[in-house]
Amino acid sequence: MKKIAIISMALLLVILSACSTPKENSSPVAAATNTPASEAPQQTKAPEAASDIKATENELTLENDGVNEEEFLKALEQFPGQPVEKIATTSVPLTEMLYLLGITPVGVPTSTNPIPAAFDSVTRIGSPMAPDLEVVTDIEPELLLGAESLRSTLEKNLEGLDLKTAYLKTDSFNDLKLSFKVLGTYFNKQEEMNKVLSSILAKENELMKAAEGKQLPKAMLMIGTSDSFMVMSESSYLGSLVSLLGADNIATSLLKVTSTYSAINLEDILVADPDIIFVLASGDHGANQEKFEQEVAKNDAWTKLSAYKNDNIHILDYSIFGVTSISNAEKALTTISDYFFK
Repeated sequence: MKKIAIISMALLLVILSACSTPKENSSPVAAATNTPASEAPQQTKAPEAASDIKATENELTLENDGVNEEEFLKALEQFPGQPVEKIATTSVPLTEMLYLLGITPVGVPTSTNPIPAAFDSVTRIGSPMAPDLEVVTDIEPELLLGAESLRSTLEKNLEGLDLKTAYLKTDSFNDLKLSFKVLGTYFNKQEEMNKVLSSILAKENELMKAAEGKQLPKAMLMIGTSDSFMVMSESSYLGSLVSLLGADNIATSLLKVTSTYSAINLEDILVADPDIIFVLASGDHGANQEKFEQEVAKNDAWTKLSAYKNDNIHILDYSIFGVTSISNAEKALTTISDYFFK
């Protein structure tokens, strides 16, 4: 009986102790700092501390890099169980990533866009959309890496070829971060991966801080071909950079376009009246400064835009903005931010 009484008393003490413990989230400050609620200062007495905590939470780190975890894991699942030794790629942006990770492929795409000079002796396997199957067969890659945007075209062209493939996104800034992280993780290149990602995240944090409290201009993004111009949405590479900085891209917010590239409707643009316009030439034969001036000469409605009146139309360097590139990402972000924050 004495033993039962002692056990009953012990249980009672445990229950009373649990009931008297402060709730885990009784204080937002305590929750953020892991300080017991009874010791945490009142929020009314420490508004600056709460503000500092919020800024810290928003800061990007290697542990909180902004990469969508679900998409990351899904992309990683495409790869063989063990890292392969012989990899070929049909994508210029992915070729660049392999170089930054210290991985030499057995095949790279044939392209007018720059390939790392270190890969000059690596076999060219043909265009990103239609690689030469005979060359691909000869080099015997264990894995062929392609851009997700070209998956359907590549799979059709590779039909009948017994080859393991994986596809990674390369269209936007966040796509580049995700795909680079996938490759670095799969090939166990964490040191090389973290060095590049740390630099990019530092630039993002710097620019997000610079944008705090600022009213950014309404922007319109245009891409020019040899015979026309189109507006670009947030799903384009340039659009993703503008969105990252927090600026309003009128293609999405006011023109309500649904495609990455859409035909220009000058009447709608006049109504939207962008504060700043970025013009990107489409390759060597695209629209340059001269072609844009010819476009303005054909229709003086362009001269009624605030961006035109305030000399706020900028022709962007194709070598920086024309091809998605994780190496150029920081330079591209800095260039756009300079136009916004000047």
